[in-house]
This record gives sequence, C-alpha cells and structure tokens, in this order.
Amino acid sequence: MNEKELASELVLETAKIRWHELQRFFASGNAIAVDQSLDLIHVATQITKDNATQVKVWMEAGLVDAVKDSQAQEWYDQDAVLWALVIKPWVLVQYKNGN
Repeated sequence: MNEKELASELVLETAKIRWHELQRFFASGNAIAVDQSLDLIHVATQITKDNATQVKVWMEAGLVDAVKDSQAQEWYDQDAVLWALVIKPWVLVQYKNGN
C-alpha cells in the first residue's frame, strides 16, 4: 500500500472523542500527543511506515510524545474533545483549538 492509500485509510479511522473516554490508554502509557502544528494523518502514516528518523525528529522537538500528566489533567478538567487515531498499541491524540 502506498503512502497516499494508507493516509486515505487512516482518515476513515480518525474520530473526535472526549478525553474522559481515553483515560485507560493514558493510564497504560499508550496515549501519544501530537502537537496541533502537525498533521495527525501524516504523523500516523510515518509511524505506520516505521519512519523512525522522522518520528525521532518530532519527538526531540517535543511535537510527538507521551501525554504528560499535566496535559492529561488539563484535558480532563476541560472535558476536552480531541482527535484520536489508533495505531496499535498507541492512540494518537491531538487537541486543536476550536475542535
């Protein structure tokens, strides 16, 4: 499957979900935050294609990382709605202003 086909497939698996419903993934360390400056589908595509070089660049820049306790608490308190996408074993989550 080429990258464009993979991206099209991933778009269909993306959904908005309340942070409260993602607590178990956070508790197990499987919730990965994607900065709102990045395209969630592009990040998911690169993770799926095992592009470790690009993912490492994003991680080192703090743009892709495990959800931090402080962020999780803020989203919990706000009852935030996030974009989410499962890339087993992780759930990629992205908060966008004006979701």
